Amino acid sequence: MRIPRRKFSAIFAALALAAAAAITLGAQNSQSPAATPAQPPPQAPINASQQPPPPIVRSLAQSKNVIRATVDLVQIDVQVVDRDGKPVKGLTQAQFHVSEDGKQQKVSTFEYFDVERIETAAAADQSPITIALGAIAPPAQLQQQVKDRRLTVLFFDMSSLEPDQLLRSIAASDKFVRTQMSPADLVGIVVFGNQLEVIADLTNDKSFLERALAALKPGAESQLAAFADAAAQPTDFTSTEDTDAAFTADNTEFNIFNTDRKLAAIEAVADILADIPGRKSVVHFTGGITQTGEENRSQLRAATDAANRSNVSIYTVDARGLLAEIPGGDATSGAASGTSMFTGNAVYTQTQSREDSRETLATLASDTGGRSFFDLGDFGEAFKSVQDDGTGYYLVGYYSTDGVRDGRWRNVKVSVENLPAGAHIHYREGYYAPKDFGVYTTEDRERQLEEAMSSETPEVELPVAVETAAFRLNDTQYFVPIAAKLASSALQWAQKSGRRQTAFDFAAEIRVVNTTRAVAALRDTITVQLDTARFAQVQQQALLYQGGFVLAPGNYTLKFLARENESGRIGTFEENISLPAPQPDKLQLSSVLLSSQLETVQKTSEVKTQALAADAHLQSSPLDVEGQRIVPSVTRVFTGDQSMYVFFQAYPPAKSDPNSLRAGLVLFRNGARVNQTPMVEPSEIDSKTGAASFRISLPLGSIAAGRYTLQAVAVEPGTQQAAFARNYFALRPAAPAVAPTSTPAATPAPSPSSPPAGTPPPSAPPAR
Repeated sequence: MRIPRRKFSAIFAALALAAAAAITLGAQNSQSPAATPAQPPPQAPINASQQPPPPIVRSLAQSKNVIRATVDLVQIDVQVVDRDGKPVKGLTQAQFHVSEDGKQQKVSTFEYFDVERIETAAAADQSPITIALGAIAPPAQLQQQVKDRRLTVLFFDMSSLEPDQLLRSIAASDKFVRTQMSPADLVGIVVFGNQLEVIADLTNDKSFLERALAALKPGAESQLAAFADAAAQPTDFTSTEDTDAAFTADNTEFNIFNTDRKLAAIEAVADILADIPGRKSVVHFTGGITQTGEENRSQLRAATDAANRSNVSIYTVDARGLLAEIPGGDATSGAASGTSMFTGNAVYTQTQSREDSRETLATLASDTGGRSFFDLGDFGEAFKSVQDDGTGYYLVGYYSTDGVRDGRWRNVKVSVENLPAGAHIHYREGYYAPKDFGVYTTEDRERQLEEAMSSETPEVELPVAVETAAFRLNDTQYFVPIAAKLASSALQWAQKSGRRQTAFDFAAEIRVVNTTRAVAALRDTITVQLDTARFAQVQQQALLYQGGFVLAPGNYTLKFLARENESGRIGTFEENISLPAPQPDKLQLSSVLLSSQLETVQKTSEVKTQALAADAHLQSSPLDVEGQRIVPSVTRVFTGDQSMYVFFQAYPPAKSDPNSLRAGLVLFRNGARVNQTPMVEPSEIDSKTGAASFRISLPLGSIAAGRYTLQAVAVEPGTQQAAFARNYFALRPAAPAVAPTSTPAATPAPSPSSPPAGTPPPSAPPAR
């Protein structure tokens, strides 16, 4: 699934050079999954262990894990059969020779899977086995379960199967389970429509598989099959259907997306089989996959690469079967327009479209050691081929001597000494080499972001800490600012023309809780260029990205992603966001935002932003005050020589006077009240919404180091209206003064010495 580009609700994005010294990101962030706050907030983020258990039919749209390794073991399953097609057993590791691109490789791992032994065993000796797809089980347990087993997944692409094709595929699969499935077979069922779902895990329970197949019915997904035959490439012999309409839609753009989704589903199936040892076969029932030239080539390669990494062979079955096509199409299609129906171009295009849809299927099969099946009246031949190829095989592994990670196709050849006369071998003929980020194409980089955004596994290569808040704009909208901090010391900078440069991709998605529906997204590519002096300063500091969303009241999940484009390292962050509905009869508070820095809002040549879609800018942000922007403290770690700027808003009840509101701060340490500030009047009143903004400066020099809970209290004098909101911070002692040396130290930008206009400074709490 592609990352949605920025929609109407993305409001602004900027990269700032934060003045605070660099610290360990996320270590003190109470909203980070890896951190433990001193006192947990009232609504702590839900972590993976708190999620409800998955249903019986499991969606795999978000569960694709990305496996990375610095040492690459290449495993090739080799079938050796005699002239009668029987497996040749008893061969030794010394008899096998493997070469890669003509260079001899050392065989490091060697094992024979004797499927025939179990296949000929009595059915009564078989115990029930179930291997969950997509779940991680102990390797020793998996190895014992799959040893000498034939693993087959029936994959139904319902987005390309017309109803009659789906029914034909289900009937053939049911016949296979009832009559051809042997005691050595473990079979699973996966379907792809609007999302990828596991219908049946790998099992030898025939009755369960029959019930699972009977539950498959043609549905709305099959309507997508009508778009599967968009022309692969424009040619001189074009032919379009005459629909008697003023405009005939071009399906090519839709087909690019639809084809990528089909190929991405195959890649996902290979990924969920990666942790299961041994050879796996996927029988792919489809109505064809049509490419539109180069646009789908990257995703096709990704699917093939995933299958080879996971030791998966794909057997593609064209479910359209043996069909004598009517020239020009049957009654479901309109007559061709123009002169093509008289010149034969209509029939040529019809035939070419079908062949184009089969070319991709043939590529998937041949590049993964499988087979492709076209024009079959009986799909039993496909199942027999899967069984014949997996009767017994040698799993041969080696560590490639080619350390170049360039992503190129590598040809593999396997030979076996002293084979019986007439014997022959079958194996996959190569694989795509791993690829370093430096040689990624644009499509590769986009796919990396897509995988990281859709994966349930967090990415932690790039440390990132994120802070969010919520401020009400009106009765139907909230402003949710996002601040993400990256440690400059963790980044890689390129040196170009005497300047240091690095670039980032930032992406964020807001989804409704417990659904896959995205309601807002933003995406930016930002480049930072610094001269030598500025780079020396920033090296001791942190980089801060600021963005935000406008959202309606509700419960959401935020996923934020940052990628450093010099090395390709990625960091992700997830958090639940709850935006309550306004209560007109009660006094309510916004989030309490903590900061140690106010910066002037201005453009700089050091930072360049490339937005991938137009923003919907706010007229003014609640964080912008008289030309200055409040920079949130993402980690909420302060030192004794700083002043803390506390910002929050109060939303008075209807018909109340916001000017009468008063607010103050209360500090708690270890659950006990330490001190409180005087109650102050609002620093600003919004004339349209009546929101009262409070900006309070809190000097930290006389406060003891430790962890604190800061509570904002707002009241309406003369009434019973009161509201409370909390945040948390850690205070470290001020750094001791250091005598100047000949090497200039990093100089942080000065913080304002006085609070914003209209806010009297409160008395500082005594040290404890």
